[in-house]
Amino acid sequence: MNDRPFSEYSFQQFLREHKLMGSRSVATGKIYAPPRPIDPETHSEEMEWVELSGKGTLAAFTAVYIGPTAMIEAGYDRTKPYLTGIVQLDEGPMISAQILGLDAMQPDVNAIGTPLTVSFIERGAGDATRTFLAFTK
Repeated sequence: MNDRPFSEYSFQQFLREHKLMGSRSVATGKIYAPPRPIDPETHSEEMEWVELSGKGTLAAFTAVYIGPTAMIEAGYDRTKPYLTGIVQLDEGPMISAQILGLDAMQPDVNAIGTPLTVSFIERGAGDATRTFLAFTK
């Protein structure tokens, strides 16, 4: 658990600190990642930050050959695709992120279930630097 008030911090701020955070409902104890400000079951705003282990397994993925501008600027294109996927976190929730350490040129369905660990990718320079979530084999 983190002692920072839920409403005063953002998921992106934690990513910059290389922390994978979720939110936990005080009422139900259910964890959400990415974090939610309101419990969708009880509609309660009583949520708290919880730091996640960053470990999980690959639940689904796809190779992307034509990505958004940010990924093209990062060097990905039709000749160098990247993988994006859904990771089932050890704490329960599923989260989407870039998947590293698997072959994007020859994606294999047998990769489903692969253990993954959180990674943080820095893109940009100076004040424009941004941290992105990824998971690595």
